[in-house]
Amino acid sequence: MRRAPALLVACCVLLLSTVPLPASAQQPVRANIDYRVIKPQPVAIANRIEVIDFFWYGCPHCNNLQPGLERWIGSKPADVAIRRIPAILRDSWAPHARIYYTLEALGEAERLHQRVYHSYHVEELHMSKPEVMATWAVRNGIDRERWEQAYNSPEVQRKVEEAAKLTRAYQITGTPSLVVNGRYLTSGNLAESLDSLVSIIDGLVHKVRSEAGTR
Repeated sequence: MRRAPALLVACCVLLLSTVPLPASAQQPVRANIDYRVIKPQPVAIANRIEVIDFFWYGCPHCNNLQPGLERWIGSKPADVAIRRIPAILRDSWAPHARIYYTLEALGEAERLHQRVYHSYHVEELHMSKPEVMATWAVRNGIDRERWEQAYNSPEVQRKVEEAAKLTRAYQITGTPSLVVNGRYLTSGNLAESLDSLVSIIDGLVHKVRSEAGTR
C-alpha cells in the first residue's frame, strides 16, 4: 500500500546510518547548529538527566533511528532516564499515539515498541484502524478484550490529549526530535545524520552534567 507523501512532510530528512560515535570521538555540541535552547519544561523524572524521544510511528526516519537509539538506551549511563512521547503534529497522528499509550497501559511498550515500527514500515499495516490494531494485538500475544479496554480507556485518551499539548510545549516541529533535561532540543533538522543525532544526545547529557558541576 503506497502512502501519500503529505503524511511524511513533518519527518526530517536524515541519512540512514545508526551507529553512534565512541565517546572519545565526540565533538562539543554547538548551540543553534547541533541543538537549540527551548523554553524550560518540567522534568518528569527527578534526580536524573531526562532524555525525551518525540517520535511518530509513521516516520521513516524515526524507524531508521531506532536501532542506534535502542543501542544507546541499552548502554546509557545510570544517571540518564528515557521518556517516550508520541508526537502529534496533526490529527492523523493521534491514533499512533493511542497505540503507544495502550501498550504502555498494558505493560507491553518495551516488548512491542519496535514491533509497531516493523508492522507499519515493513508489513504496511493500516494502524489508524482500531479493528486492525486489535487483530495485531492478538497476533502479538495480547488478549483482545484487554487491548480494547485499554485502547478505549479514558486514561489512554487523557494521555493522547496530553501528548498533543506536550508536542506544542516542547516546540516540536518534526520527528525524530529529542529533548535533554527539558531545555535542549536536537532533531533531524539539526543533525547531519542519524549517528550524529545520537552523538549529540551524548554531548547534551555531558553538557547538563557540566552545568550541574557533576561528572
